[in-house]
Amino acid sequence: MEMTVSALPENYPWAVYAGLREILKLFEGRPVTIRSFPEGEIFRPRDASGVKIPLLTIEGRYGDFLELETPLLGFAGSASGIATKAARVKRAAGDKVVLSFGARRQHPALAPFVEYYAYIGGADGVSAVAGAERIGIKPTGTMPHSLMIIFRARRGDHRLAWKAFDKHVEPEVKRIALVDTFCDETEEAVEACKLLGKRLWGVRLDTPSSRRGDFTDIIREVRWKLDVNGCRHVKIVVSGGLDEYKIPRLIEAGAEAFGVGASIAAAKPVDYALDITAVNIDGRWIPLSKRGKFSGRKQVYRCPRCHVDLVAPLDAEPPRCPRCGGDMKPLLETYMVDGRIVKEPEPPGDVRRRVLEGIFSLSAEEFLGFKP
Repeated sequence: MEMTVSALPENYPWAVYAGLREILKLFEGRPVTIRSFPEGEIFRPRDASGVKIPLLTIEGRYGDFLELETPLLGFAGSASGIATKAARVKRAAGDKVVLSFGARRQHPALAPFVEYYAYIGGADGVSAVAGAERIGIKPTGTMPHSLMIIFRARRGDHRLAWKAFDKHVEPEVKRIALVDTFCDETEEAVEACKLLGKRLWGVRLDTPSSRRGDFTDIIREVRWKLDVNGCRHVKIVVSGGLDEYKIPRLIEAGAEAFGVGASIAAAKPVDYALDITAVNIDGRWIPLSKRGKFSGRKQVYRCPRCHVDLVAPLDAEPPRCPRCGGDMKPLLETYMVDGRIVKEPEPPGDVRRRVLEGIFSLSAEEFLGFKP
């Protein structure tokens, strides 16, 4: 059987392949062989000739793995959807900071899964502690509105929350002051800078929609007043309803870091399908598939120079790149043989680097799928 894409969310032109480590854990001990793209590869659903690209293949007795078809597709579809959305957000943000704030937008049991694939998709940090621990990084977040309200209620001055945060939280944690709880954001931003001085890394705007107006104008005003008051070092962090379509305008206005929640955590899954494409009869592989599918065992080749993909029969000679005539490298690698993992998935940091290299090599037209 082979796994191909039926459709990408919102007609994206490309996606990030993810979920391989879950799939290998799922099948470990089953007498099957798995070949797969490396996790973190940027791919398009079809090759240069229009043939659907297999991202993963399974060989074995169908009765040994048929019951795992549904969880396999669930792992791959969800992981790829989250990683793809995170990659799109990071590509839009460029060198600005992207933090995954989406743990509360999914069932808590899914938080480590969501944060893991948000990170390998390009997020610079994650807020859920369990997710950060699984990745091997420290969680990243800022103070909540509840802290500001408690200090206002108990001490009569919400600004004391900034001082308390600075006093008690570990010194390696960036000092980011929430500045939209009670008063005008521009005035609170300047007040926070006066209180914390050079220790203040940034101010966060999470202004509710009922107060937001034109968010870009608020950001511009905050940036201006920070600058004229000697607070040029203070960065503006923005959160609340963000995605890759909104972020470019906020960057133009002066935002430098983004807390992104639901758009990553609740990203639409990649619609994968798993289909029989060949049957082994008396030791001989027979190409066989339902209509609409490309039968036979296959390998996928990519030109490292042109990034052109071609699908070819597994026993065929490697093709030459149709664009530059150069050598093409195979992408489907053997990760499992007879239920034994023979190639471990790469560490999350390495996968993330592959994703970042891939998305920042895309032109604006390739990223969007149309000429901007």
